[in-house]
Amino acid sequence: MVLKPHMAINVKNLDASIRFYRHLFGEEPAKVRPGYAKFDLDEPALNFTLNEGGEVIGGINHLGIQVESTEAVTAAKERLKNAGLASFDEMDTTCCYARQDKIWVTSPDGHQWEVFFVKEDADRFGQSPNIPKPENACCTS
Repeated sequence: MVLKPHMAINVKNLDASIRFYRHLFGEEPAKVRPGYAKFDLDEPALNFTLNEGGEVIGGINHLGIQVESTEAVTAAKERLKNAGLASFDEMDTTCCYARQDKIWVTSPDGHQWEVFFVKEDADRFGQSPNIPKPENACCTS
């Protein structure tokens, strides 16, 4: 049995979103059809689809990709930078009861993505200072 999470998001411009997610994931989409694209990822294991139209952001707080090391965070940053996408660092920060190294990037539709490495658990909650508050704060309760 294969267990793979599926996430479908609405986007305003499919072509712009495909370009963004191609660079975020470092992979080509597995399927592209009118108004639709699918990324079938092994790392991270995710069936991720883009649907053109509809309400874009809805109730999403933020999205993230957990990686295995700070070097992987840095590699993602370079990949995004080389694609002309702006990202910002948040290294050695505490967010959501974890000490992390991370970068943030925003999709063409305003979805905020973090690429992060968890260094260790933390005793305090901590919030990312770079995510607009209060409705989109990291780990809002």
